[in-house]
Amino acid sequence: MNLEHTAVEELLQHLQDEQPEIRELATAELWRRWFLQMGVAGYMQLQHSQSLLDDGLVAKAEAVLTNLLTDLPNFAEAWNRRAVLYYSQGNYQKSLQDCEQVVKLVPYHFGAWHGMGLCYIALGSYRAAIRAFRKALEIQPYALANQRLILECSAML
Repeated sequence: MNLEHTAVEELLQHLQDEQPEIRELATAELWRRWFLQMGVAGYMQLQHSQSLLDDGLVAKAEAVLTNLLTDLPNFAEAWNRRAVLYYSQGNYQKSLQDCEQVVKLVPYHFGAWHGMGLCYIALGSYRAAIRAFRKALEIQPYALANQRLILECSAML
């Protein structure tokens, strides 16, 4: 199945498909589109920031992403990548703010909704975490991690 020319609405429908292979292809295609939203140059900057992060150069990776967002404030995946960076550093409030930017730009970004849920857990806001994971599940109903996290958060209430 070639999903490259499939409309986003169709890809979102494929996330609801019973066949795991179709869901996986749709998921991969959405991620590809998000990373390439601003073309190869934007993608290369995301890759550069990840390389810096992998090398332990967190401040430089953050600077690359922040500069990218200054130049391209509608680049949802740059917001998401910075949210991941902040989360990995334990800066949950900043990560949450970046996740909120992502879903303003791309309301169906299941990764950002999942990230918001993780931030809310880290901040002890279990009801808000459940809401975020439920939103992610509306988009990606077969995502077992979100189902499990909802149960874990419910147990914390």
